[in-house]
Amino acid sequence: MTEATGDLQRLAELAASLRPRFTPEKPLPRLLFVTDPARTPDPEAIADQLPSGCGVVYRAFGAPDALERARRLAAIARARDLLLLVGADPALAEAAGAGGVHLPERDLDRARTLKEVHPDWTITAAAHSLEAADLAAKAGCDAVLVSTVFPSRSPSATSPMGARAFAALAAAAPLPVYALGGVNMKTAPELVSSGAAGFAMVDGFRT
Repeated sequence: MTEATGDLQRLAELAASLRPRFTPEKPLPRLLFVTDPARTPDPEAIADQLPSGCGVVYRAFGAPDALERARRLAAIARARDLLLLVGADPALAEAAGAGGVHLPERDLDRARTLKEVHPDWTITAAAHSLEAADLAAKAGCDAVLVSTVFPSRSPSATSPMGARAFAALAAAAPLPVYALGGVNMKTAPELVSSGAAGFAMVDGFRT
């Protein structure tokens, strides 16, 4: 086992020890790999090492090879029993045979229609406040990714809220909440008792 594979396994075990506030009817991964063109240029390599039951949020950001890459990730997801979500692009999710979509906070109002058209899809959304989490729940989302929890290298990162504030938001939110932003092997243990549904990471994964 390589060091990277060992880290992934330890992250999965740590995520499995979480005590989520909700037990949704539709099972949700405890660990989500969120792709980024600059920070994770080879998402297939990471997805191919994820333990069974994890999830991948593929964010194409208009890349010209988006469909080809999404289909490769979908094939890996099928082979490894992963959940593939496509960020902000339902048409790409359909074409690739993904398991759902991840919506930006500004597109929360699209969730209900997507649920009607694709009742089997898992739909998550970004949320940066309790108010956004409430709106996501009303729109029919299955879960939200709340950020920014810890200091992050993401260019869009906001001021980190810290583990205590995240736990307070997770306790008040009406749907499952993932922690996103600076979550890694060093910081994830601070969230074990937070009520989080899982960890969502970009830089937390490495090959």
